[in-house]
Amino acid sequence: MVVMTKIRNTFHVLLTSSRRFILRKIYHMNISPTARISFGAYLDKTNPRDIYIDDESFVAVGAMILTHDFCRSLYKKTYIGKKCFIGARSIILPGVTIGDHVIVGAGSVVTKDVKSNCIVAGNPAKIIKENINTTKYGKII
Repeated sequence: MVVMTKIRNTFHVLLTSSRRFILRKIYHMNISPTARISFGAYLDKTNPRDIYIDDESFVAVGAMILTHDFCRSLYKKTYIGKKCFIGARSIILPGVTIGDHVIVGAGSVVTKDVKSNCIVAGNPAKIIKENINTTKYGKII
């Protein structure tokens, strides 16, 4: 069983690395080589050059990172800091900056900038805990 788990994990890392390579080289997104993007995550390809994801951050399945709003003809840069975790089915709206060591709760809608070292959740997302520290991929210490 341990061998199968190692093989599965290695295969998963290879697949996510290939997706990140495509997002960086074909779409020209600014994604750190150490960031992980789930296959089910949606990164806005209408304005892909304005997505910035920093070192050791993780974007979970179903999360959406947007850089444009068609109705308002809005095109803005969206930043995600270092060692962040963007929860499943959360939405990051265009022009939002998320600081370092931030956890975005599942299903949250982030409408405004988020300062570093906190947990946000809800719709619209609000700070629910401050002064946290995270390790690789947004795991709480």
